[in-house]
Amino acid sequence: MSLHRVAALVLPGQSTFELASAAEVFGLRRPGLPRGYDFAVCTEHPGAVPTLAGYDMLIGADLMALDAADTVLVPGWHDRTEPAPPAVIDALRRAHGRGARVVAICSAAFLLAEAGLLSRRAATTHWRLAGELAARFPDVEVEPDTLYIDLGDVATSAGTAAGIDLCLHLTRTDHGAAYAAHVARHMVMPPHREGGQLQYSTGALADRPVESLAPVLDWATERLHQPLTLGAFAAQARTSPRTLARRFADQLGVSPGRWLLQQRVAAARTLLEETDLPVETVAQRVGLSSATNLRRRFRALVHTTPAAYRRSFGRHGQGAGNGGPDAD
Repeated sequence: MSLHRVAALVLPGQSTFELASAAEVFGLRRPGLPRGYDFAVCTEHPGAVPTLAGYDMLIGADLMALDAADTVLVPGWHDRTEPAPPAVIDALRRAHGRGARVVAICSAAFLLAEAGLLSRRAATTHWRLAGELAARFPDVEVEPDTLYIDLGDVATSAGTAAGIDLCLHLTRTDHGAAYAAHVARHMVMPPHREGGQLQYSTGALADRPVESLAPVLDWATERLHQPLTLGAFAAQARTSPRTLARRFADQLGVSPGRWLLQQRVAAARTLLEETDLPVETVAQRVGLSSATNLRRRFRALVHTTPAAYRRSFGRHGQGAGNGGPDAD
């Protein structure tokens, strides 16, 4: 496994949680998991950098660290109402121009927008700041109900915990679903959190009692190989299909059918990585009935074929497909 170099750009008034989240995902070695990342932290002027938590961090590396990074990550930007330092803007543009992936957590989307990296492109930020981002940068296609958006070369996330969602998504992209799931288990986090961020905004569930969907989700996750209809979901939840659909929309931001498809594709990814089972068998085990259906659903969600995914992330580094059931 080749090391992917991640450099976090720290700015004065640094949010400690966003930086710690990135360090937790990219900077720690975990037992039983190959080292996938080299993590570094830099700032414009090395030395003491104040944080929002009332203490300073001592940063030794300057902006040159961004020149060697495969991913440049900005964990929030407190002074978003002030013009960014020209040297920081230049460093971000230079990194993006040479092909580095540039990632913004929460308010750092404002910095990427100022650098011109989000022009005429989709982006997100904390729901409370989405209107401000859209007003200040009208050429940015702001999506306020999204936990994160990954465009390949640029990625943005909503606030705080959504930064972890994005970082785990990036590890899934870089090293596969099993690698990301291993990191998530150590963090006691779900590998993939469902829904959008407006479910957490003020008044999203106002005056409505919230009944957790967790028991229904656990029940369905154990039965992915079985036919699962909306009626079956509703019966398990002891409610009507319409009420259940509303609860999914409120709590997860997706329909029951969409959630189920995402779980089945996620389970297929793990089987493709960790077993040599033919694609037809994988499809049956996750409830997608046939290799043809799995390939169609897999391409729609993962943007590649099962065989290509297995070649990239399978345990042998080589898919079982040789013109048989795994062939593209």
